[in-house]
Amino acid sequence: MAEYEGKPEGIWDEYEWERFLQQQDGKTEKYMQLLETYLDDPERDEIIAREMGWTQLLDAKDWGTEVDALLDDGVSEQEESDLENTRSSEMFEEHDLYRAAFALTIWIDQLFDQNASLQSEPAAIKLATHAALASAKLAAALSGDSLDEIGMTIAYLKRALKAITVSMEAAAKLRKPAGQITRSQYAVLQQRLFQVRDGIITLMGEYRGEWRRRFGSEGYRS
Repeated sequence: MAEYEGKPEGIWDEYEWERFLQQQDGKTEKYMQLLETYLDDPERDEIIAREMGWTQLLDAKDWGTEVDALLDDGVSEQEESDLENTRSSEMFEEHDLYRAAFALTIWIDQLFDQNASLQSEPAAIKLATHAALASAKLAAALSGDSLDEIGMTIAYLKRALKAITVSMEAAAKLRKPAGQITRSQYAVLQQRLFQVRDGIITLMGEYRGEWRRRFGSEGYRS
């Protein structure tokens, strides 16, 4: 059996992808905060450009397009093209785990329809929003078929796991001590939440095992 040759140059592990995604989150959050703060300022675009360090935008004509490009910097045009070619929307929709996560969001919507008071309950809102977030992160994780993107897949799975964990905590608050959902509703909700959570954990283990098989332990932290 041939020995692994280590991680090839240009292939990121899950931690490198995490850092990249966190950087993008930070830039997007800062931009949205600035946009909200200076929304009605006549010099809004110039102020935001300076605050973001986008000095090249001060004379740009198509400001919106330039902003989109800068928020996405760190991924080259070729990398974006490769990403689009290998991550098809049709793939994740067929995956059992994504279907379970999507079914969870539908079930929660129906729960809201049955009990209108939940729509103004913070714990219920957190339950719904983070269940939807978990579904979206799973879609991102499961859309690719390239083993060279294992690191990205694991990074998105970790984000999905974090979101579903928040949903589980919110669900517990709805049942204890408030009792805003019935015992039977809580039992079904727990079953669906655990199904998604356990599925994510299992899949993360499988992808990490594949990473070790292909690249050894380099770039992997136990």
